[in-house]
Amino acid sequence: MKRATSLLFLVLFTTIQAQNTIPQDYFQNPLDIPIVLAGTFGELRSNHFHSGLDIKTQQREGMEVKASAEGYISRINIQHYGYGKALYIQHPNGYTTVYGHLQKLAPKFKEYLRKKQYAKESYEIELYPEPGTLKVEKGELIAYSGNTGGSGGPHLHFEIRDGSQRPMNAQMFGLDVPDSRKPIIEGIFAYPLGEDAHINNSQERQKLRLIPLGDGTYTTPEVEACGEIGIGISTVDQQDMAYNHNGVYRIEASLNAEQIFEIDFQKFSFAETRHLNQLIDYEYYANKRDRIQKLYREPSNPLSLYGKLNAEGKLNIKDSLDYQYTIRVTDFKGNESLVRIPIKGQWSDKIRKKELKETDFLASANNGLSASGHNMDVYIPEGSLYQDSYLDIDFTDNMVVVHKDEIPLHKNFTVGFDVSDYPEEEREQLFIARLSDYGKPIYSTTYKKGNRFTTGTRTFGKYFLAKDSIAPKVSPVNFYDGQWISGNETLKLKISDDLSGIEAYRATVNGKFILMEYEYKNNTLTHYFSDEIITDTENDLKVIVTDNVGNSTTYTAKFFRK
Repeated sequence: MKRATSLLFLVLFTTIQAQNTIPQDYFQNPLDIPIVLAGTFGELRSNHFHSGLDIKTQQREGMEVKASAEGYISRINIQHYGYGKALYIQHPNGYTTVYGHLQKLAPKFKEYLRKKQYAKESYEIELYPEPGTLKVEKGELIAYSGNTGGSGGPHLHFEIRDGSQRPMNAQMFGLDVPDSRKPIIEGIFAYPLGEDAHINNSQERQKLRLIPLGDGTYTTPEVEACGEIGIGISTVDQQDMAYNHNGVYRIEASLNAEQIFEIDFQKFSFAETRHLNQLIDYEYYANKRDRIQKLYREPSNPLSLYGKLNAEGKLNIKDSLDYQYTIRVTDFKGNESLVRIPIKGQWSDKIRKKELKETDFLASANNGLSASGHNMDVYIPEGSLYQDSYLDIDFTDNMVVVHKDEIPLHKNFTVGFDVSDYPEEEREQLFIARLSDYGKPIYSTTYKKGNRFTTGTRTFGKYFLAKDSIAPKVSPVNFYDGQWISGNETLKLKISDDLSGIEAYRATVNGKFILMEYEYKNNTLTHYFSDEIITDTENDLKVIVTDNVGNSTTYTAKFFRK
């Protein structure tokens, strides 16, 4: 027993030691083309940090994806959204590499996957092969690049994770990304934080005028301020051969030459990624679609990305004193841009007060809040909000307005409806929807229990009961009823639902299940005849498509193959 414990300790110690020194030549480029990035590690995305490198594939699919190092496939995850088709390789040194948005797997791995999918009779599947079952060598073909899942265009999403499954910046492992450009500074903002603080005679957020001085250096007009203030920055980076506005690697700030703030994008955990909404000015993003990074830390923000912090990065500006605030923005290659902000301590008795709107509902970050009216109710549990906030909550005949999507939420809050007044048959077609800014109902996962419908959501807005009585539409794409299609490689249909959305589908030929891949971006279902499931000459196809409230459409057709 002691020997086993000692061996376990030795393995763990060796793994930890290996990961303390980041290997530089262990992982190779997973594509046979130079790395050009559509997205960088740690880039600011909606509700999360980007966890990998988005490598461009020359605007096409089907490029060979190679194992970045030897190991074995430890996970295969196939889903309609997210990473789409994704492979995970466990390596002997304790790291894991991830390959996402794949078009298809290499033949031997595809065969393994197909068997599991047919056994489960499901396209979406998550598999954890036993160690050693699917071994790979460094440089071995494992898949082909694609555009599956939540991808906005053909590319390979590539990650390197440590032994705790925390994503790390893959550029730290020696993967070369040509970059000779300095980061771009798009905007500088100043925030009065203290109760009596003011900036340029105002207690409102101030956008400062950027003055480029050339060679990546900027300044602003002198800022008059007093009290506790904070600075924010909107900044992006562009690598060589790419026009994408990607994320930067490091931001540092100093006051009078003393560093007071640092954040770098080297590693984070998935458990903390939603706290990005505390790093940015969420209200500004909600209204302007521009992410301002605060160069100070909010009290409840636990992000591990922060480095050195002095007074949480906040500035205490005193009357009659002069200050020089400097921001240094760096990309991974060391290209840097500087912003110098002269600040004059100037107390003012004539300031524009910040408009504070008090409502009947003060939601506390540390306590729950309940509200109800017109057979509807709202419950915001403890820990949902990052800070105490006054909320606008209003109940009308069939809609509850829960503020606006200007305040970030960390946990779900619940919206409930009493549907006692609706006939049983009508309830089946009802669902809870959020009204978009464009007036379109968006399905919110609806739980039905007796007379009560509820939904959990992390987006404030307008919620109401919507009715969907129209079944999904199903139509053939590359065949018609009664056709000979011996030359087809695929059987393709288009499916759509105009309101509650597609929930499920199932296809059979001659009563036997066939696998169909659903691509929600173009509303297609595709079966590949290479599966060799369809072997008869005369074939009866049956496809059942169901929406999120249970309306279903059954499509049938006959086709012939030799």
